[in-house]
Amino acid sequence: MSSGQFTAAAGAPADPDLSLVRRVQAGDREAFQPLVRRYEHTLYRMAMAIMRNSADAEEITQETFLRAYEHLHQFRGESRFSTWLTQIAINAARMRLRKSHAALWESLDEPVSQEQGGTPREAPDTHDNPEQSLQRSETREHIAQALSGLPAGYRMVLVLRDLQELSTQETAKLLKLSDANVKTRLLRARQMLRQRLARLAPAERG
Repeated sequence: MSSGQFTAAAGAPADPDLSLVRRVQAGDREAFQPLVRRYEHTLYRMAMAIMRNSADAEEITQETFLRAYEHLHQFRGESRFSTWLTQIAINAARMRLRKSHAALWESLDEPVSQEQGGTPREAPDTHDNPEQSLQRSETREHIAQALSGLPAGYRMVLVLRDLQELSTQETAKLLKLSDANVKTRLLRARQMLRQRLARLAPAERG
């Protein structure tokens, strides 16, 4: 697993994980445990949102930490450790999805046509947008149910941008997409999520 795929932006804040990473690289195995505790919940939540299955999510989380530990000597700090860790988890999830749902998998490498031939807009940030709803405990169950119905390619972009709070550029690099395709997929994913939530709300009241 190469760590050289991401280059930290000039002036970016220092990676808070780097000191622990360097200790592990120097032979201090115990220093890896704080990194596991710091990210295990975040990675599990991301894997669960992508895979829609707790067993798969647990396996992907465990596999991510195992691979990260095995290949930590390759991490050079050219990206944040959390981004590098997320890349490992995304790769594991994509492989599992392709094996389990090959016929249903929508390749993230395929370009998405831009609406009306123009430059895709950023998904609008409004008071009722799904990324804010994700933070409201009373809607989490509905969000999870609606999110699980999105196509894998759109679901993964939405998870990275709105759950993991990665930037457009980070998401694009992780998924090997252009920034424009990330913006287009995110816009459509949020629209689909709103539509699914709107359908779930009346059903819940009924």
